[in-house]
Amino acid sequence: MRFRSDPASIRGSIAPLVTPFSPDDDVDHEGLRRLVRWQLDAGTHGISLGGSTGEPSAQSTAERAEAIRTVAAEVGDRVPFLPGTGSAKLSETLELTAAARDAGADAVLVITPYYARPTQEALYRWYSTVALEFPDLPIVAYNVPSRTAVEITPETVARLFRDHDNFVGVKETTKDFEHLSRMLHAAGPELLVWSGIELLCLPALALGAAGFVSALANIAPAAVAKLYEAGVAGDLARGREIHYGVHPLVDLLFVETNPAPAKWLMKERGLIGSDHVRPPLIPLTEQGQQTVRALAEAGAQHLTPVEVSA
Repeated sequence: MRFRSDPASIRGSIAPLVTPFSPDDDVDHEGLRRLVRWQLDAGTHGISLGGSTGEPSAQSTAERAEAIRTVAAEVGDRVPFLPGTGSAKLSETLELTAAARDAGADAVLVITPYYARPTQEALYRWYSTVALEFPDLPIVAYNVPSRTAVEITPETVARLFRDHDNFVGVKETTKDFEHLSRMLHAAGPELLVWSGIELLCLPALALGAAGFVSALANIAPAAVAKLYEAGVAGDLARGREIHYGVHPLVDLLFVETNPAPAKWLMKERGLIGSDHVRPPLIPLTEQGQQTVRALAEAGAQHLTPVEVSA
């Protein structure tokens, strides 16, 4: 947790891991450890777990907490670790956030409470409760309205950032690029914003984003890390080369519901032992497999080799 006291240092490509399951539906903890090692070998700047790509809503609180402990132990202090700890229930959110704190997480991603569609005042009180409960732990809001049916506004973000020293930023997963700009304008440039939309990662850096939490890093972590490095170095020609080069791989991720396409490809490439997803998701269909295979071939130069260190 060496980054916990300096959240501004948490930058770059933060890989949001899939949660590998065995064919019998158990969380594959050794598979998680293997993925962490592969990510670090590829140059990933940080690790996340429990975002949408990790199927958190299909897991029990106990399963999520144990997975957080597994990944935290494997990451150690080598790179920042930002697990997702949010739920639709406040009690579960506090329980998971405590587990992440105790495991050594550097910050936590707290999704807006889904389904209930709370008001902005309710969101302010929700995040304030979490921030006050864990005053020494950096809190990052996870804004993904396509999944939650609620969006945290720039004004609410700015209010939270102003009122709580440990409310430090937002994972912004909306295609409304103006929303990101208005958040940074309302809260100021010290707000940490990570883009969760693959094709907005490079332009987000121009507005002052701290990096990105991109599902693409599950299959192309080296390319995503290099995209960030090119962007912050001002090498826009190289950044655009990667940005457009990974288009087929981005399309691949969403052939069917994320993370089923990524898991299927990762199994095919030997990164995980099973492409099992939990209901209500289903494994990639045969037609989906054909499409994913073609897109993987089109973007093959940006797929990261599968060798993993011991």
